[in-house]
Amino acid sequence: MTIYPVIMCGGAGSRLWPASRPGRPKQFLALTGEHSLFQSTVLRVAPLASDGRVIVVAGAGHADAVAAQLAEIEAEAIVLLEPEARDSGPAMAAAAAFIEALDPTGVAAIMASDHHIPDAEAFREAVRIAATEAAQGRIVTLGVTPTSPSSAYGYICPSGPGLAPVKRFVEKPDTATAARYVAEGYLWNSGNFIVAARTLMDDLAAHAPEIGVQVRASLPASGETGPVIRLGDAFRSAPKISIDYAVMEKSGRTSVLPVHFAWSDVGAWDSVMDTGEGQSGIHIAVDSESCLVRVPDGMVVATLGVSNLAVIVEPDAVLVCALDRAQQVKAIVDRIRTEAPGHADIPERREAAPFARFGDWMRTAALPLWTTLGVHPDGAFVEALTLEGRHSESRRRARVQSRQIFVLCRAGALGWQGPWRERAEAGLNRFLDGYVREDGAIRNALNTDGTVLDDTAVLYEQAFALLALAAAHEAGILPERCEAQARTLLDRLEAERLPGGGWREAGDHPFQANANMHLFEAAQAWSARGVDDRWNGIADTIASLALTRLIDPERGFLREFFDADWRPAPGEDGHLVEPGHQFEWSWLLSRHALARQDAAAMAAARKLYAHGLRGVDPRRGVAIDQLDDVLKVRSAGARLWPQTEWLRAALAMAALSDGDERRERLAEAGKAMRGLNRYLCANGTWRDKLQPDGSFVDEPAPASSLYHIIGAFDEVCVAAREVLIADAPVGLA
Repeated sequence: MTIYPVIMCGGAGSRLWPASRPGRPKQFLALTGEHSLFQSTVLRVAPLASDGRVIVVAGAGHADAVAAQLAEIEAEAIVLLEPEARDSGPAMAAAAAFIEALDPTGVAAIMASDHHIPDAEAFREAVRIAATEAAQGRIVTLGVTPTSPSSAYGYICPSGPGLAPVKRFVEKPDTATAARYVAEGYLWNSGNFIVAARTLMDDLAAHAPEIGVQVRASLPASGETGPVIRLGDAFRSAPKISIDYAVMEKSGRTSVLPVHFAWSDVGAWDSVMDTGEGQSGIHIAVDSESCLVRVPDGMVVATLGVSNLAVIVEPDAVLVCALDRAQQVKAIVDRIRTEAPGHADIPERREAAPFARFGDWMRTAALPLWTTLGVHPDGAFVEALTLEGRHSESRRRARVQSRQIFVLCRAGALGWQGPWRERAEAGLNRFLDGYVREDGAIRNALNTDGTVLDDTAVLYEQAFALLALAAAHEAGILPERCEAQARTLLDRLEAERLPGGGWREAGDHPFQANANMHLFEAAQAWSARGVDDRWNGIADTIASLALTRLIDPERGFLREFFDADWRPAPGEDGHLVEPGHQFEWSWLLSRHALARQDAAAMAAARKLYAHGLRGVDPRRGVAIDQLDDVLKVRSAGARLWPQTEWLRAALAMAALSDGDERRERLAEAGKAMRGLNRYLCANGTWRDKLQPDGSFVDEPAPASSLYHIIGAFDEVCVAAREVLIADAPVGLA
């Protein structure tokens, strides 16, 4: 018997306004200590799981909150995201159906995310006892022994002492009835259920069959096991009904286990007060007693001559109520929704028009800076600029020269009115005169005086040279010279193609995805020029290599380094997974799939995008640098370029989707845009490295990042033309 803890992360907690609201419900609040109720629940139940992971069922709108709070306590979970709330019946059914598919004998321990249970071990022991009974086909609920009559809870009437069948469930009673129930031995209904997944699905089939049908249809057909699973649209068709009405009140299999530990559903401010841990912030009390005060940092609440009050202060709202009226706060919320609706939920604090800001920055800051201070008199481009706009370089790599040529040609294509053509042509002449070896290959780097520093022909540099040549050819800049040089490099590539596909790189990592990825991009660019059909063959070769060798055949993510047979490299190198490259390959493969009408490539592109999201840190709102091949964090630093690739891929995936999926991709694009804007400085430079603590490394802005930035900007303009996003530029004019 294996126990699968399931945390139901729904509910609005409207009686805990103004702290709890739809956009920030009570389970994500620290109401009874340093951790939120959700985090406390995860920590309490994780030891019950054999692998230390729990299952969380939450609304899609709370995906970021769940991820951020799990990360804060360094916990893992499989998260099932509901496309819309359908009450507890379908939510529990989805978890049970998932567990049944994973483990037909698995037992689900289903609990709310927002309860306060100080004695974690007593709770776990009760679950283990209940699970033994559940494995025999019973549905066991935990009945809390009442400490006093309460009209805030539902009750369970057991048929006898100890673990016994349920005689009946009853709704929240009035105070007098509650007193009678307590006298007659009724138990509080805690809402915790321990049941074998198969048993619950069988009872649903008997009493609410449509729920089981729709939730099974909403699970991924691929048998995906997480960590985040978005339930499909079939979930919306499941009847909206609580598990009590759907199953518990009809089933003949229900039992109740009396428990004696302290328990509260923390449903209103009086119950928060009762925990003894609900106070927060600075409260100066004079002749005041029995008051619950919660105040944000930077504020103080003073009370004089009052008692039995809740004073709850938020930046936009304050609640003052008698604690014995706390159960009636919902009536206030109903009026607020009508009379002051802006305060019924969390006020919107997002950056205004982030896409428009991006366009303004490109047009008025970045491009003017890098075409003036970022260019040498001989036409070569500067490697880096300090944040004050001063040169910082000890060499001139070929990749910087070719990338800047590409950037300027794309800026011209997007309508920028600055001196892009003059700078691109001068830069291209300097590049072809200084970086082309006698054999036609592109050398790696020059010294700052123009002499040769590194004469190695690196595949990465050949790829970017080809990309720059294609962009200049499209712009009509030295087209004959561009075409001739590209043909020379193409001949070399044809001769150097590996028998197993792909191309070898110079240096310590000869068999790598990255250099081949950039050659893929260059081949696509030259294929679009239509000057030599062999470019289609180069693109097809790399696409095939990605689909058959570079991408993990079982899980669908892409590694970085390989051996000569394109198997994962030995040692740590073979475990490296970069979220930014998942996004970058996703974008390139989706373009290739559209050009070739290749369904397999498109499916791979979508999966790569999903794996890229695994590397997004919800606390900082950025894509991090490195994961390992079990998709755990390897390096939590976050460079600028993965943000651009996330933005570009999200918009591309949005264009390929519709309905809810498109809305999700566009929301992700908005997050990526806001994340990228954190790096951009007003003067046209940028910060490159965001550290785990949220600070930036103090260093010059590398010119090479502008290639990534304009790639993302290009996709923003495409999305604006297709009316996918508002307040966005459609070019640089």
